[in-house]
Amino acid sequence: KGLTASEVVLGFLEEPKQWRLLPDQFPSKVGGRPAWLGQRALPSLPELECEMCRLPMAFLLQVYAPISGQERSFHRTLFVFCCKTHECYTFMFLSVFRSQLPRRNDFYSFHPPPEEEPIGDTAPDHSALPSGVKLCWVCGCPGNKACSRCHAVTYCGKHHQTLHWKHTHKKECSSSDATTVKTSPFLFPEFELVPEEHLFESKRNQPVLKFDFYFFSFPAALEETDLEEMAMHETEDNKVFQRFKKKTAPEPHQVVRYSRGGSPLWVSSQHVPSDKDIPPCTCGAARSFEFQVMPQLLNSLSVDATEGGVDWGTLAVYTCSGSCNQGDGYSPEFVWKQDFISEQ
Repeated sequence: KGLTASEVVLGFLEEPKQWRLLPDQFPSKVGGRPAWLGQRALPSLPELECEMCRLPMAFLLQVYAPISGQERSFHRTLFVFCCKTHECYTFMFLSVFRSQLPRRNDFYSFHPPPEEEPIGDTAPDHSALPSGVKLCWVCGCPGNKACSRCHAVTYCGKHHQTLHWKHTHKKECSSSDATTVKTSPFLFPEFELVPEEHLFESKRNQPVLKFDFYFFSFPAALEETDLEEMAMHETEDNKVFQRFKKKTAPEPHQVVRYSRGGSPLWVSSQHVPSDKDIPPCTCGAARSFEFQVMPQLLNSLSVDATEGGVDWGTLAVYTCSGSCNQGDGYSPEFVWKQDFISEQ
């Protein structure tokens, strides 16, 4: 059920069945709380903070992408986080982490997960992992800071404790159920991310999405050489964007394009990374392209790009070409953000 290396595998959104998003189902998903794969040595709180505003980043999506024939990557998931703060709009800091496990591990059955819904209560535990790692109620990331009154919920830090207090916890604290409301306002809407071959044919006949374009004004006085250079950029940008539209038109609702070792589909000729822009893995191996997040996803995240914050043309994720072994821990990877229109 995971995405595997091939020419291109497309990912689409489906309304979720909650039991299919549990960690032992090895889901690919968008929004909600992370379904952590490795249950020890989760990313540290500083790693999950925006480098600019120092506030916690939000979980954006995860892609289950095991590597066939590589035992250490029998289970393998990539997690993407982003800053939602409006003040960080220009940069929109992102982080990517890779978690992988062999088939025989401390957390999951050796056998494939059941295809049918388990009998009994399948609601996820938002307070802690089975390994004992406590989780922040607001974001689902590691959180050891407990409410000093009820001690029933924990947080990653003061910011999310305050957010929860203002949202609902002030009324719920010290009640018989201190977490009556299960949905956090900090989270993106939750969907299952389904590979192309799992779609029904009816999904392919929906209308083409339209992109919103952002226009900007130029200074009144520009040198002729500047105008010529801008015209060349516009011409090349138009070619690249027309190719992007042509490639995505047959499947307009795709939100992820997966092609490990392939190439991204850029939306612009500008701000395209060179090899030297992609840092090597901490193990020393080069990183290669694995998947990209498409702009169509923004339509489902309940965000308004005109207000700043979350926005992109495409997000290209690069991972260790050898998918090196980091034990039970989470390895940082690299993401490149390209916008529709570059700064002039």
